[in-house]
Amino acid sequence: MPMKEISKLTFEEALQRLGTIIETMEQAEPSLEESLRHFEEGMELTRHCRKLLTEAEQKVEMILQNGELVELKEVEEA
Repeated sequence: MPMKEISKLTFEEALQRLGTIIETMEQAEPSLEESLRHFEEGMELTRHCRKLLTEAEQKVEMILQNGELVELKEVEEA
């Protein structure tokens, strides 16, 4: 999967693709070339997942710093 397509995946989709790659590698005996392609794609997927997690962590930090979490709870209770 090209990096351009990987960057469009959600966290869950990327994680699922990583799982598929792992299953493929465990069940089959891929050639060295195929193994390297899978490894490269897996690394790109891992980077993408880390990026999405970092963005989510930053968003949570911003919410906590701005006190928006309290405001959201108050709105839900009303």
